Amino acid sequence: MDQQPEDPRDAPAAGGPVPTGVPRVDEVLAAVEELEERPIEEHVGVFETAHTELRRALDADPATDVPPGSSPTDPA
Repeated sequence: MDQQPEDPRDAPAAGGPVPTGVPRVDEVLAAVEELEERPIEEHVGVFETAHTELRRALDADPATDVPPGSSPTDPA
């Protein structure tokens, strides 16, 4: 029988964020998930970075999406 690739959205939540399949967004969710382990003073910075990165992911052209921290002109 053919096995279909699993859709990350179908994975049960096991205490962590459900993968979105979008690496940039998954990295942001992982960083927010780790807030419990960080001092409260660092939370605002993490949320500000999360907002910025999520905005970039939403604004990105899916055909030319690049990983965070790099630019479209960086050699691969």
